[in-house]
This record gives sequence, C-alpha cells and structure tokens, in this order.
Amino acid sequence: MENTNEAAAAALADALKSIGDYYSQRGVFQDRFGFGDRPAVVVVDFAYGWTDEAYAGGTNRLDEPVARTAELLEAARAKSLPIVYTTSPYRPESPDQPFKSAADYSPQYRDWDERACQIDERVAPLAGDLVIKKENASAFFGTHLASFLVESRCDTLLITGCSTSACIRATATDCKSYRFRPIIVGDCVGDRSAAAHVFTLYDIQARFADVVSLSESLDYVANLA
Repeated sequence: MENTNEAAAAALADALKSIGDYYSQRGVFQDRFGFGDRPAVVVVDFAYGWTDEAYAGGTNRLDEPVARTAELLEAARAKSLPIVYTTSPYRPESPDQPFKSAADYSPQYRDWDERACQIDERVAPLAGDLVIKKENASAFFGTHLASFLVESRCDTLLITGCSTSACIRATATDCKSYRFRPIIVGDCVGDRSAAAHVFTLYDIQARFADVVSLSESLDYVANLA
C-alpha cells in the first residue's frame, strides 16, 4: 500500500508540473482576479452530512477547513460582511432528490436524515446570515445568490466549504461567469479525496478563481474600509 501511495503522489506531482509548465510556456491562464472592494463570504455545504463521518458522505478530512472557516467568519462578522450558507434540501418523500444516491447506503452508516442537511454547529449561521438550500453543485445555479450579491453591492466572493472538486469548483466557475471575483480560501475548503483537492486547487486557480491562504484573506478583511 505504501508503494502504491508513493506512486500515486509521484504521478500527481508529475501531472501538476506538466500543467504548470504548459501554462508558463504559453503565457496563459496565469493572471489573478485580485480582491475587490466589497466581499461576501459563502460557506458551501458544511452540513453534517459532509462534516460528520457517521454519514456515508461525511469525512473528518473537513475538520481543519471547518475550524479555519470559523476564523474567517469571525473576522467577516466584525466587518459586517454578508455571509451566505448553502446546504441541500431535505425531502425524504419526494421523488426529486438532490443526489443520485440518496438511499441504500451501507448499513454501518447513519441514515440520511434532517440533521444531515443542518449546518455544522462549529460554523453555524447567525441571525442575519442567508441560508440557501441548493439543488445542484453550484451555489449559484437555480438560486438567488447572484441577485443577493448584486443587491448587497458585492464584487468579491470568498469561497469556503466542500467539496473542493465538486461544489467548490462549480461555485467558483459560476462566480466568474457572473463577473464577480471568485476567491477560494484554500485553507477553508476540503474534499474526501486529498488528490482531488490538491489537483482542483492547482488547476482552478489558473483559469476560474484565485486560491489564497486564510492569512491573506484575514489581512484583506481586516484592512477593508
């Protein structure tokens, strides 16, 4: 198993270097959007169905990103920034389910229930925060997030949550499409797959978003007028 992991890590490193070399040689996909003047924070799907490994889709890989997101939220609230949460709707009796495998999980895991869609208490929303129940990977698709950001006069979205390779990527891509500045806070996002997490952050920052550290984000928020 150790040799397999080492081989996988080496293959990923080679793939990332190949992508980086291609972009650098051709002088494409290297610019940054940069921070704007009026940010909002979105916390994508940090609900128990993802953050609690008792559920089939949950993982403790998100513990650190959740803790880092709590730091960012504290700073954002000190500046009265708009904060948005997303989760999935809980409709157990509906034939229109948000997941392609909403049932028949392995019996050792907790059944998908209403708690699975509740935001983890470690980053729980407060009064005045917006909670969106989304049906798709992107926090924008089929929701009023774009309209809310326009109404709030925001030009920048600090993106946190999970999963990096799915909902975070989709949210950042749509954020760019709506002409907001997509800023993924790398310390505040996570994935069930370490390889998918690393690859996605490396690739997406070249084309669809900036990937920044928590410390960069905290400095940015602290220096807002």
